[in-house]
Amino acid sequence: EVLDSAVLALLDRIPRDQFVPSAQKALAYVDMELPLGSAPDQIMFAPRVQARMVQDLAIQATDKVLEIGTGSGFTTALLASLAQRVVSLEIDESTARQARENLQRAGIAHAEVRVADAAANGFAACAADAPWDVILVAGSVAEVPAALLKLLAPGGRLAVIAGQEPVMRATIVTHSGDAQFTTTQPWDTVAPRLRNFPEPSRFSF
Repeated sequence: EVLDSAVLALLDRIPRDQFVPSAQKALAYVDMELPLGSAPDQIMFAPRVQARMVQDLAIQATDKVLEIGTGSGFTTALLASLAQRVVSLEIDESTARQARENLQRAGIAHAEVRVADAAANGFAACAADAPWDVILVAGSVAEVPAALLKLLAPGGRLAVIAGQEPVMRATIVTHSGDAQFTTTQPWDTVAPRLRNFPEPSRFSF
């Protein structure tokens, strides 16, 4: 259900094969997740997941965007092609370095990749340039961290995949003003957990 013409045009224009490891080149345009490294959380989302998350965020040309989990940089490229500025945080230094090279090779401007643990010290790395118009969390979490919602500007949107396997849902949270938030969960998918994000206690009597 990716119907936005601007997003569809980006999928045609940005060379996805320049963002996948050399061993995966033949699968660059297949609608499936691709591994980026040996760690199970180092993956590249399937194209439909990347495109649908970007579409659901309704990015404007004036938006300042935070991405958590750069990966190969392909989603970063989609975001940067629509927004005014993108800051992307990647916990793995070698992955971040490769993403920077991918973005440069594809001629993507307005995107900065930083090496950081997004969840450390109360999401301090995320707060550095807040507030954000858009936050995209490129992985799954048990629940949406309240600390991230506080970093949204009024009217800002956050997208994340939330829940527990086997049922996870794409979750879009909008800051509707006066510390109020509205949440929709328009579609289901499954994604690896982001490292170091808080997990709620499952203990019960």
